[in-house]
Amino acid sequence: MILIYLIGSILIGAGVFFNRGKKINYGLVSLYLILQVVFTVYACWHYNQTASTYFTFDSLGIIMLLTATIISIPAAFHSYVYIEESEEATPESRAIYFGALILLITAVSAAYLANHIAVVWIFAEVTTLSASALIYHHRNKLALEGTWKYVFICAISITFVFIGILFLSLSFANVGSDDLSYKNLLAHSSLLNSSWLQLAFLFIFTGFTVKLGLFPMFTAGVDAKDKAPGPAAALLSSVIMCMGFVGIFRIYIVVANTPLLHWASLVVGIAAFISLFIAAVYMVKVKNIKRMMAYSSVEHMGIVMLGIAAGGIGYYAAILHIVLHAFVKSSLFFQYNQMYKVFKTKNIYQMGNYFKYNTTGSMVVLLAFISVTAMPPSGMFVSEFLVFRSMFEANQLILLIAVLLLLTFIIWAFAKNIFKILFIPVVNFDESKVPRVSPWRSTFQFILLGGSAYLGLNPPAIFVDLINNSILLLPH
Repeated sequence: MILIYLIGSILIGAGVFFNRGKKINYGLVSLYLILQVVFTVYACWHYNQTASTYFTFDSLGIIMLLTATIISIPAAFHSYVYIEESEEATPESRAIYFGALILLITAVSAAYLANHIAVVWIFAEVTTLSASALIYHHRNKLALEGTWKYVFICAISITFVFIGILFLSLSFANVGSDDLSYKNLLAHSSLLNSSWLQLAFLFIFTGFTVKLGLFPMFTAGVDAKDKAPGPAAALLSSVIMCMGFVGIFRIYIVVANTPLLHWASLVVGIAAFISLFIAAVYMVKVKNIKRMMAYSSVEHMGIVMLGIAAGGIGYYAAILHIVLHAFVKSSLFFQYNQMYKVFKTKNIYQMGNYFKYNTTGSMVVLLAFISVTAMPPSGMFVSEFLVFRSMFEANQLILLIAVLLLLTFIIWAFAKNIFKILFIPVVNFDESKVPRVSPWRSTFQFILLGGSAYLGLNPPAIFVDLINNSILLLPH
């Protein structure tokens, strides 16, 4: 089935890319969404089965695939609205945009289910190419700058992953096997050469941080989310970050089953804390709303990896947190297009009184703010609290206090900007030219925010089981 899905997606994407007819393009995008849903249902139905030599429908892959499919539907809808209202859109730019969108969603879906690190590497490179086409959609100087920066840093990072794979193969010297599938790596984890494995983990971890949005390669993602259209930025802040997490988490499981567990956790923890520190520094002085949301993602990826580093309940909390973050942050970036329609700028100091101009959209922003800052009763409050609990149980009290201080600065900076946008009037703002925004455009955003709250506060048993099965091979 996965071969049918990949071939079908490529054919549909090619049809969109080479066709300039509006109705045909939108019809093909709708057909792709149907294919995506059918494939997701098939994957869930064949849970814990091996799809082929290089793919498997395991619990972690199923969780991420469901997340990507749910987000892809509003992403396509908001992309349609964005393209239709854009004065710069042409049949060619529309075809390239939706062709790249299809390729991006397909690549991350395949990467989630990949049972071989080289396959993840291949599809990660595909996401770089497709994402760069989305980032450059505006075809201006700033978009070109953001695109080249993203491509350049991703090229370096993907090279790091490739070098890490080479080191990983060298760690297999005493095993008598050249199969680098995750299943085989786990089966022979006790025989892996520690020195080569350390180098492999360092390079692979560093390489995938560009997709995860974590220190040291986070800068490319921040610029990409700033320059990309809102719906594309939503995907970069959700499904792409989930792919980066999968790339790191699967190799972490292998290392965790060797004597290098403590060392690997230390590496992850240091990168996570530095990410939180960087996010706090930049969010205090940021003036661009999209960059503010992008640095917020850096913060949350730091929290996710702190859970991994602490272990215990932190493993569960990390997977829960990244799923909830994907729903919440994508809803914020979907809402950005409505905000830009009203204010014609992304400068926070030129935005204000949004509650007056778009009440429904303002409710999305307010609810998303409560969720992103992990205030009760948001779902992310639960996942973040579990991360803190894991740090407390791991006796990381000094680190926990430092993290809480950084989060205090971040919440203050976020609240200052959000409440200014929502309630404080803008000086010399011409209200007569404010367009009316249909409340129905926020429907998907409320659904995503509601889904985040539900999964955090009252997760269904099957969802809990999927997460628990994802962390089953980790030491507790």
